[in-house]
Amino acid sequence: MAPQPSAPSVSRSGDRAGGRPSDRRRAWLVTVMIVTFMVINFADKSVLGLAAVPIMDELHISNSTYGLISSSFSLLFSLSGLVVGFFSSRMSSRSMLFVMALLWAVAQLPVLVVAAVPTLIAGRVLLGAAEGPAASMSMHALYKWFPPERRGLPSALQISGAAIGTLVSAPVLTWLITDFGWRSAYASLAVISLLWALVWWRTGHDGPYDETRPARGGSPRPVKRQPYRRLLLTGTVLGSIASAFGAAWALALAHAWLPAYLRTELDMSPNAVATTISAISALSLVLLLTVSPLMDALKSRGVSSRWSSGAAQGSAVCVAGCAMAAFPFTDGPVIRLLLIGVAFGTVAVAIPLHYVTAAEVVPAAQRGAVFGVVAATGTLPGLIAPFVTGHLIDAADTASSGYATAFLIAAAVMLLSGVSAVTAIRPEQDARRIGLQDGQASSPD
Repeated sequence: MAPQPSAPSVSRSGDRAGGRPSDRRRAWLVTVMIVTFMVINFADKSVLGLAAVPIMDELHISNSTYGLISSSFSLLFSLSGLVVGFFSSRMSSRSMLFVMALLWAVAQLPVLVVAAVPTLIAGRVLLGAAEGPAASMSMHALYKWFPPERRGLPSALQISGAAIGTLVSAPVLTWLITDFGWRSAYASLAVISLLWALVWWRTGHDGPYDETRPARGGSPRPVKRQPYRRLLLTGTVLGSIASAFGAAWALALAHAWLPAYLRTELDMSPNAVATTISAISALSLVLLLTVSPLMDALKSRGVSSRWSSGAAQGSAVCVAGCAMAAFPFTDGPVIRLLLIGVAFGTVAVAIPLHYVTAAEVVPAAQRGAVFGVVAATGTLPGLIAPFVTGHLIDAADTASSGYATAFLIAAAVMLLSGVSAVTAIRPEQDARRIGLQDGQASSPD
C-alpha cells in the first residue's frame, strides 16, 4: 500500500493549524474522485429500471417478479452498510472504496453470461452488498479531508454525484439500451467501475481529519468514544434516520418503477423518459448545490443546526410527500410532470443533511460506524418499496390504480418520516446532553 501523506496538525476544535496548499489540492482531488464514485454508484442503480421494459418483454416476467428482482438489490444492502461501518475505524477508506468499485464491476457480469431471472437477482444482490456502504463510507472518507465547519459544500458535492449519475446515465444508458441492447449498458458499467478503482488506488488517501491515525510526530491521538446505544438513541440520530427513510422510499421507487410508469402509464418514448429523469436529476442537483451551502451560511450567522439543517431535511421530505400524493390524481400533463419532479427530486436535499446532523452528535472515531447504522436503517425502503409496488400493480384491477395505491403509501411514509425528522433533530441539545460539546466526549460506560 502506498504511504499516506503526512497530516498537518489539527487543533482540538477541528480547525487546520496551517493547512498547506498541497493538502487543499489533495482534498479537492479526493472530492472529485468521490463525486465520480457516486456518479457510477447511481448509474449502477439506475440501469435495471431504465432497462425494465425490454428485460420484462424479453424474459417474459411479471410486475411482481420484476419487483422482486429490484428489491433483491437491498437484500444485503443494509447489512453490508452496517457491518462495514463498524469496521471502518480499522480499515483505510482508500482500501474500502477500492474493493467496493471492483465488486461493482464483477456484479455486472452474471447477466452477461446468462440472461435469466436467477442471474439478474444474483447480480443485484452482489451489487447491493457492494453498494450498501458506498454513500456512508465515501462521506466518511470525505470528512477526513475537511473540518466540521467546511463540510456543507463537500457533502453536497458528494451527494450531487447521485443526481449527476442519474442525469448523465439516463440518456447515455437509454441510448445504449435502445441502439445496442440492454446488455451493452451492463458491460459498459463494468468497465467504468474497474477504471475508477484503478485510478482511485493511485490517488485516494485518508485525510488529516482522521482521528484513527496518529497525529504528526507519531504521538497517538486521544480517541473519545461514547456507548453506541447512547449515540443511536439521540433524537438527532433517530430523526436523521427518519428523514433518510422517507427520502429512500421515494428514491427506491424512482430507480425501480418511475421509468416503467412513465413509459406504460404516460405513454412516453424511451428518449422522453430519459429526458424526464434527467430533468428530475437536474432539479436535485440544483437543490443540492444551493441548499447545503446555504445551510453552512446560516450556521456561520449563528442559526442553530436544528433549524438550518434539521428542519430543512424534514421539510424537504414532507414537501415531496405532498407532491407524491397529488400527482397520480392530476390530469394536466404539465402539472403532473411538475409534481413528479417535486416528488422525486426534492428528497435529494435530505441525503447530505442527515449525515451532517448525525455527525454533530457523534465522536469522529465512531462516525463511520454510526453512518453505517444510519445508512442501513435509512435505506431499508429499497428492500420493501419495489416489491410491494410490483405486487400492488399485479393485484389491482388496472395498473394505473396499482400505481396510485403505491404512490399514496409512499406519500404517507414520507410525510410521517419528514414530520419525525423536524420534531426530533436537535443537534446542539443532544451534543450537550451526551457530553460532546466543544468536541469533548466522556468515556464509554
